[in-house]
Amino acid sequence: MIGGWELVLILAVVLVLFGAKKLPELAKGLGQGIKEFKKATQDVTQELQSAMDLDSPPPPPRKLPAQNAESNPSSPIQTAAAQSQMPHQD
Repeated sequence: MIGGWELVLILAVVLVLFGAKKLPELAKGLGQGIKEFKKATQDVTQELQSAMDLDSPPPPPRKLPAQNAESNPSSPIQTAAAQSQMPHQD
């Protein structure tokens, strides 16, 4: 842990490096950064909680992509092709 004298020394070095006029701007920027970080972590936590919610219904089943005409027996193209390949009975 940082003791009282170490904190005073760090603040004195910061004051010398940045000057008294820059300290409020630095503190404001640091505060906004912490605020945005907390908001982002809270949003991620809420999103994970909603994704893990067991009370929500499962997602609807995905439809399979349409198959080509050769494997679909009700396809007019396949029906016409099958009829043209059948021998004619006269």
